[in-house]
Amino acid sequence: MQCQLLKICRWVTPVTENLQSVALLLIRLILAYTFFAPAMMKWADIGATASWFEYMGIPLPTLNAYMAAGTEMAGVVLLTLGLFSRLISIPLLVTMFVAIVTVHGTNGYNVISETLQWSDAYINGEQVLGTVVFLQNGYENVLNYIAMLLVVVSFGPGKISLDHIIKKKMDAQ
Repeated sequence: MQCQLLKICRWVTPVTENLQSVALLLIRLILAYTFFAPAMMKWADIGATASWFEYMGIPLPTLNAYMAAGTEMAGVVLLTLGLFSRLISIPLLVTMFVAIVTVHGTNGYNVISETLQWSDAYINGEQVLGTVVFLQNGYENVLNYIAMLLVVVSFGPGKISLDHIIKKKMDAQ
């Protein structure tokens, strides 16, 4: 019995190690995609972003608007490439904690309201009958992003990354 289990383990381990790199790639790409729209929105009107930050009581709103937009855009590029992945994940984590404290925290946990009701929503100015659109804007998704960033910090970007290629070249020298 023990021999059979050992054979299975010898087969499963390499498969799961390769799967780990695919999973880390997917996490990085999902995070990059997630940060892209907010980063572009902030850069599109950095003055409005600074005004919004000021309204929320964030100190040095213009500086922080540039820092948030820059961090998010750097995160998009670096996570996509798998370059300095652990390093960029740290300021992205800070950004997510700030998002909970300043935007999402007072809305509770759920993104979608617990009291779902059927109503008619308007999407791009057009009425869509019988849809559910009651967003609570809670911190549920932000916690998911925090968990994903912690995975990248803990395990790195995986084998499908520039970090891995650079490390292999440095180890070969």
